[in-house]
Order: sequence, then C-alpha cells, then structure tokens
Amino acid sequence: MSIIFGQLVIGPPGSGKTTYCNAMYKFLEKVGRKVAVINIDPANENMGYKPTVDISHLIKHDEVMTEYGLGPNGALVYCMEFLEKNIDWLIAKILNLKDYYLIFDCPGQVELYTHHKSLATISEKLGQNLVRLCCVHLIDSHHCSDPGKYLSSLIVCTSTMLHMALPHVNVMTKVDEMKKFSDKLAFNINFYMEVLDLNYLLEKLDEDPFTSKYKKLNAALVSLIEDYSLVTFLPLDVSNDALLLQVKNAVDKANGYIFGGNEPRDVQSLLACAVGAISESEKMSSIDSYMD
Repeated sequence: MSIIFGQLVIGPPGSGKTTYCNAMYKFLEKVGRKVAVINIDPANENMGYKPTVDISHLIKHDEVMTEYGLGPNGALVYCMEFLEKNIDWLIAKILNLKDYYLIFDCPGQVELYTHHKSLATISEKLGQNLVRLCCVHLIDSHHCSDPGKYLSSLIVCTSTMLHMALPHVNVMTKVDEMKKFSDKLAFNINFYMEVLDLNYLLEKLDEDPFTSKYKKLNAALVSLIEDYSLVTFLPLDVSNDALLLQVKNAVDKANGYIFGGNEPRDVQSLLACAVGAISESEKMSSIDSYMD
C-alpha cells in the first residue's frame, strides 16, 4: 500500500484556515501536484474550494445543535467524537485518493487540539493507514500587537504540539496586515517569528497594567515555553508565492514527502533548490518590506 501525504490545517477561529487551504490547494496544483481538500469542519459554510470529501455528508453541525440542544462549541465536539467513532467512513474515502496530496480543513475550536482526544485519535488512525500528516498550525499575526495575546499563542502552540504528537509547522498568517498595527509592535518581526529571548517579552508583560498582576504566572509560562523550546513561526501572506513555497517545503520536510512523494524527482529537486535559494536574510527582508 502506498503512502498518502497531507496537511492537517488547524488554528483558532479567524486565523485563516479555509483561506490557507484554498490558497495552498491552488499553489500546489500550480506546481503540478494532485491535491484533494478534505473538509472535517462541520460548521464550515464559506469554503472557497470544492471539497473532495466533506464531513457534512456524514453529520451536520446545525442538526446536532437542534437535535441535542447544544451550543456551537458543544456541537463541534459531538461531531468530532462522531467522526472518531465512524473513522472507517473517512478512511474509506481517503484510500480512494491514493495519488493525491491531502489538505484537511479542521474546526477552529482550540480545545480540540489542546486536550480533547478525538482529533488526535483521528490523526493516529489515519497514520495507521499510511496517511502521513503534518499539522499546520495557523496563528493570526495580530496577536503580536499585544504581549499577553502573543504569550497565549505560544502556550496554545506548545500545548497543541505536545497533544497532537505529529510533525508540526507553526505559521503566522496575515503578515501583509502587520503594518496596520506596526505602532503596537514592541519588537521587530524577527523576534515574533523566531521566538527570541522571551525575557524581553516578560518585561513588557510586567509593564502592562493588566498582565502585571500575574508576574509569577507570566514568568512560569515563559519558562515553560523556553524549556520546551518547540515553537517558531513561518510568516505567511497567502498572496505571496515565495512565502507559500517556504511553508510547503517546511511541511514536505516535516512529514517526509520530499522522500516519498508522487512528484517527479526533477520537480522535487527544482522546488528544493528554489526554497534553498531563499536565504534567511532574504526571507526576513521580504517580510520587513510589509512594514514599509
């Protein structure tokens, strides 16, 4: 049985998951890859793409809310647990897509990634059927404008990486909009992307009238993030092919696609050379240009 590769696109509401799925789908098709988008977000109503597999054919979010008297979040949890119990339905659909690269558009409820077990179990079951996934965790760049929000994003990313136990790429989305709140950024963009010395962040948290009330907690959380040292971000503007290429290559390395994908070797080599040709300084220079 051949290996199927793909991305599990996760992140909080408003981080741009569906927009990313649509943009990455078109980008991968442009470089010659056969792609299928799998929608497992039952509350997803504004898809810019046509999903090859859609969870709404198995269970509907609004019907769950009506039948069981649940709110939006409770209904999402129910739908994920229902998908977990009926994972054979999803596996059967995916095994018919052996020649495709898969992009999973996931729900935006953070609890599903940080401590609820269904999504982790679903990804584990897919892995047992030779589906090699990489989590692509999207975070809205606007969180950089507030030290407390940025720290929260780091905590969510760390918790998710530990809970999901998959190869992981963290992406800071909407960097093209950062110039709109550049006056609120305490540090340069490199600091937020590379997650540099967080003692500087701790100083900003201690200066804020709200977060300064929690100095010991802030210090403990910063220490936890630095101890694990797992989180860095790739910047992304979905209209920028160079940044999409960097994300694509990072994901391909993480899930092993570069070693066992279906693209011709000459295509893979060209893409690898392309991303290698973009130096770290050139990458950050292209991001800094958004602030001009």
